[in-house]
Amino acid sequence: MKGREKELEFFLTGSLEKVFPDRRPKEWAEEEKLCILKGETPALQLVYYRKPGGRYPAPPRFRCDVKGFPATVRLREVELAPSAFPCFEQVDDNYLTTQPGLFPDILKPCPDGWFTPRAGQYRALWIDFPDTSQVPAGEYRVEITLTPETEGTRGNGQNWVLDESGRKALCVGRPLSLILKVSEETLPKQSLIHTEWFHADCVADYYHAEVFGEQHWKALEDQISLAAELGINMLLTPVFTPPLDTAVGGERTTVQLVDISEDEEGYHFDFGRLERWCSLCRKYGIEYLEMPHLFTQWGAEATPKILVRTNGGLKKRFGWHVPADSPAYREFLQEFLPALQKKLQELGYDREHVFFHISDEPSEEHLESYGRAKKMTEGLLDGWKVIDALSDHAFYEKGLVEHPVPSNDHIQPFADHDVPELWTYYCCAQGVEVPNRFFAMPSARNRIMGVLMYLYEIRGFLHWGYNFYNSGFSRKHIDPFYDTHADYSFPSGDSFLVYPGPDGEAWSSVRGQVQLEGLQDLRALQRLEKKIGRKRVLELIYEGQDGPFTFRNYPTDAEWLYRLRERMAAEL
Repeated sequence: MKGREKELEFFLTGSLEKVFPDRRPKEWAEEEKLCILKGETPALQLVYYRKPGGRYPAPPRFRCDVKGFPATVRLREVELAPSAFPCFEQVDDNYLTTQPGLFPDILKPCPDGWFTPRAGQYRALWIDFPDTSQVPAGEYRVEITLTPETEGTRGNGQNWVLDESGRKALCVGRPLSLILKVSEETLPKQSLIHTEWFHADCVADYYHAEVFGEQHWKALEDQISLAAELGINMLLTPVFTPPLDTAVGGERTTVQLVDISEDEEGYHFDFGRLERWCSLCRKYGIEYLEMPHLFTQWGAEATPKILVRTNGGLKKRFGWHVPADSPAYREFLQEFLPALQKKLQELGYDREHVFFHISDEPSEEHLESYGRAKKMTEGLLDGWKVIDALSDHAFYEKGLVEHPVPSNDHIQPFADHDVPELWTYYCCAQGVEVPNRFFAMPSARNRIMGVLMYLYEIRGFLHWGYNFYNSGFSRKHIDPFYDTHADYSFPSGDSFLVYPGPDGEAWSSVRGQVQLEGLQDLRALQRLEKKIGRKRVLELIYEGQDGPFTFRNYPTDAEWLYRLRERMAAEL
């Protein structure tokens, strides 16, 4: 809706639009409809634009008020994040751009509702309702009103007052509105196991905090809380420093929850910090724990960094200098793993809720070394779940990995062979045809994963980058507000999902919220299946489409997702 002098423009758009400063996003029709189940987090965006060269020397602020819906509203400014490396050379047609630039991603809290339109830029306010579980079913006309600030102070210190003509010029007319339709049905509990690798060391490094000091614990809690809100229900738990994304011979900041000592009687384990970690996980509903990999990445050639206290002080007992098949490491595992497993069960995480790893992303040339590493754990992981991200079906064929996690561009052979309880993942390498969440990709390419995981009956989803604030191979630390590509290692949007805000506060991202919408689509489809059967749900999904969908062949436009939810709402 346009101001009278067209100096200011305000309108609504969906959560799947990425609002770039230099292009006008698609405007929602008057009273667009959003259909949700109780418990979902519906979201939309208020877009605003100020024409350059306007009559006001001081940029006018506006307050956004949202009325008409019986749930608490949350407002966040969509801030721009820089990307000097938005994609690899090989791309497809489903990118918004392949050029470096500024991308809408950071969700900065705006609790008082005040924002300032910037001259010559389209910007957005993210509006959502994080708790709709108690909202009565029905249709609600949600109204968004915008009120200009009437007085303020210029940059030179002079006060100004908005006169009557100015108020009229800034008036945006009647409220903007949409229809929010809430179903009688409640979103079911998430059955998908979802992990985004949690890098506790990066949190300490960014805030320059003492590892597991109180400042670190406060920031960890905020990031764990946000993880749970975003549908992450399994957390990588650093009982020792995870051997991930580390250059050979290098090391990451030590984050070892378990204090380990050794004397003539053997190893001794203090699980005090692990107890505190598990308490936080239980507080925020983290149902599953993921243990760090027992061997190094990309080949399982060495042991992870593990510090042990002896009479001679704290020493690096294991690491790059100790080969994976070291008898000393086997002796350590024989004492450590049973003690750890017993403690985890005491803390409420039994065999069904703990996952172990051998080594991350082994390829065909690593079959032998991976097999040797797995043999080192023989008899120590019986009855416990062991998963690993990989793309070669041979590891499953040969029985080396009972629960494989193939990437979404290599999943089809695993699906064709009916691998039970199939997981999937994507990372920087999945940039052609398949869904992903890079800055440069449309949000629909992120959200469609929910529908595809329903179709494939996926049991778990893994991603490596929840809060990786390092360069590639962890050679140095980075500022994620400035370096969004891990020092040109991965396309922007791959290495982290959340931002470290001030004072340990975790900030979400457009990608995180859109991914949550995809998880809600999955849960809504599962609820609908219980009501009308899988066959009818598939008919709704494929209505007007050439099926079946795969991870390489799926609808790419946002409108298809919105219309699917309307068809689902009609069935419910």
